[in-house]
Amino acid sequence: MKIIDLSVPIEHRAKSEPIPATIRYSSHAEEAKFLGKPFGASEKDFPDGLGLAAEELQIITHCGTHLDAPWHFGPTSEGKKSKTIDEVPLEWCYGDACVIDVSHKEDKSEIKVEDMETALKKARYKIRSKDIVLIRTGRDKAWGRADYPWTHPGMSAEATLWLLDKGVKVIGTDAYGFDRPFQTMFEEHKKGRKNALWPAHFVGRTREYCHIEKLANLELLPQQGFKFAAFPIKIKNASAGWVRAVAILE
Repeated sequence: MKIIDLSVPIEHRAKSEPIPATIRYSSHAEEAKFLGKPFGASEKDFPDGLGLAAEELQIITHCGTHLDAPWHFGPTSEGKKSKTIDEVPLEWCYGDACVIDVSHKEDKSEIKVEDMETALKKARYKIRSKDIVLIRTGRDKAWGRADYPWTHPGMSAEATLWLLDKGVKVIGTDAYGFDRPFQTMFEEHKKGRKNALWPAHFVGRTREYCHIEKLANLELLPQQGFKFAAFPIKIKNASAGWVRAVAILE
């Protein structure tokens, strides 16, 4: 068995995050002073004067590789209250997976149904119900740069629905976002394009599904024949949760 890491790291003030995490690192020496103080102890009571290192994070749930729950898309889905991240069935987050390669798409372009069909035909693969579909844009290679969030192609509403109609419940992308970049959507909205803002996200208000953003290393995977796992951190009533996404190859 081979396990391939498909996640980007959560970093202190990462250049690629518009709302980056901040991380305060507490050293072993600092923690020796802190841990013992409430109990009348000092760093001298710890072996070598060293305690247990720790970190304190200030972070949004949409930082790093994460899974968006139906609640992120809207308060209701399919006429019922949307599931928050702690309510997403774990069965959705593990299973057979395939890669759809659209890395040839231009920056800021829309990924359409015909792109899905062409890629699957090349891969000689037919999507099955409950498959987890990973969209390879190749834009994970921009991770670490300030332009990472602003150039990727994004899913159209029609392509998203096309996958959901085949029984897919979880879709992942190696781009910053599932839809096109924020400024691209707002520019088209100002020009009068109807439903220009987060069209693929808002599919989730009528069809229940989840998607994963900021995957990485999809080029290391076969296009089919592997397992995928991405279990979200259990945060009560949250719209998303961080995941350590991995592919499992037998």
